Amino acid sequence: MTTVAPTTAHAERLARLAEHAYNVRMHALHMGEVQGQGYVGQALGAADMLTVAYMDQLRYDVADEHWDGRDRFLLSTGHYAIGLYAALAEAGIVPVAELETYGSDDSRLPMSGMASYTPGMEISGGSLGHGLTVAVGMALGLRHRGLTEQRVFNFLSDGELDEGSTWEAAMGAAHHRLGNLTAMVDMNALQADGPAQGILRTEPVLEKWQAFGWHAIRVNGNDLPALVDAFDEARSVAQADGTPQVIICDTKVGSGVTMLEEREKAHFMRIEEDEWAICREQLTARYEAAKEAAR
Repeated sequence: MTTVAPTTAHAERLARLAEHAYNVRMHALHMGEVQGQGYVGQALGAADMLTVAYMDQLRYDVADEHWDGRDRFLLSTGHYAIGLYAALAEAGIVPVAELETYGSDDSRLPMSGMASYTPGMEISGGSLGHGLTVAVGMALGLRHRGLTEQRVFNFLSDGELDEGSTWEAAMGAAHHRLGNLTAMVDMNALQADGPAQGILRTEPVLEKWQAFGWHAIRVNGNDLPALVDAFDEARSVAQADGTPQVIICDTKVGSGVTMLEEREKAHFMRIEEDEWAICREQLTARYEAAKEAAR
């Protein structure tokens, strides 16, 4: 019995997260349909990362977004806001009904993340390369205030690894031994100007973070079991010593929807009116098949 219970609990944990990830993707498709276009591919690709963060790892109070005891989640990639809104809705921080206003005039859900508008949004992202710097400052601030249990999570992209400020922040985090800081890097291999490694070669990414003094983990960012293990490992390191952690996630743009995964121009997508239903059908079919296989 001692071995069965943890296995059963872990399976239930993964099944719960798989359902949340499916819902997050559905929320993202719904918002994309409101505008007919947008950064839908990034939202789908990052859905598993955001799901594990919000539905499994982060501490927050739905009723009090400014609760001092919360963990801080910083979305450096402001154009991924559609994905974060989907996760915030699934977490109960933003009403699901409000997703209908995405990108509209006077909406609290603008197309690029703005901290002044959206509940649960810690920073206004978009100027890539700033997120990790702000995260270092927040992590230091929490330490100085004696808030030792709170953690800072920074979501950034492989495109941001082109920015020198990112590596300055990485150096600073290791120097100050910020074990309360976890970076999440979405390695979807795509930038606005083309394939990421064609713009500026950043590999070997894992070894670079390690050389900067971080505990680095690299996983398939669309594999929930691998993500859960990676986040659990990061948590154990955060509690053990003062080493910042980075989870490098290789993801696929449009993950979960075959039609969008196969699109060549996927950074900012225009999806035709009759294609949204196909997207939802493909997403549901894949989710049901995975659920059946897990039984």
